[in-house]
Amino acid sequence: MSGVSTYWRWFLGIAISSMNAFTASYANAQIIPDTTLPNNSNVRVQGRVFNITGGTQAGSNLFHSFQQFSVPTGGATFFNNAVNIQNIISRVTGGSVSNIDGLLRANGTANLFLINPNGVIFGPNASLYVGGSLAVSTANAIQFGEQGFFSATQPNSPPLLTVNPSAFFFNKITPGNIVVQGQTGRVSQVAAGGSLVLLGGNILIDGNLDAQSERVELGGK
Repeated sequence: MSGVSTYWRWFLGIAISSMNAFTASYANAQIIPDTTLPNNSNVRVQGRVFNITGGTQAGSNLFHSFQQFSVPTGGATFFNNAVNIQNIISRVTGGSVSNIDGLLRANGTANLFLINPNGVIFGPNASLYVGGSLAVSTANAIQFGEQGFFSATQPNSPPLLTVNPSAFFFNKITPGNIVVQGQTGRVSQVAAGGSLVLLGGNILIDGNLDAQSERVELGGK
């Protein structure tokens, strides 16, 4: 992955602006796993609730891979992970933006990572119930120390990636944006003591960014 920029705790800049030109449709929001992992993700839909199980575990890390990942208005996505999982690492390998206008939830105190190079839009009804930290990025890949990468643009079956994520990698000149929509738009209910990280091309916020997290980090390229 030569020529790739790395960002984690140090960011180049922040872009916060009005988003009247940005719109999103949640009518066809859905979560579809792909088949790129040794043990693929499973999604069971009950009404507007997406119950996510399966995935590939390496130590205390749990990997999920999706062709599409969007949550409809009034819907909920539940990562039904085991309580011994420390990090849930998810990627979107298809070509669509993630439109999130419902609840994201995970078990216990797990940290939740979501990368989608095409972009992520949080609608006015988006909310979180995450016991650890949340990191959402339009990076191409996540690095795990010297062990390797988990890539969304070159989907790989992850090797034994047992250490904590250490870096986000961008190899696009113009990374996708992360958008928080609506005057009442919010990303909320991250557990106290955790961090909320939004890292993309531009971070575009119209409304409130409400978090109980100890630290909020916004990074735009």
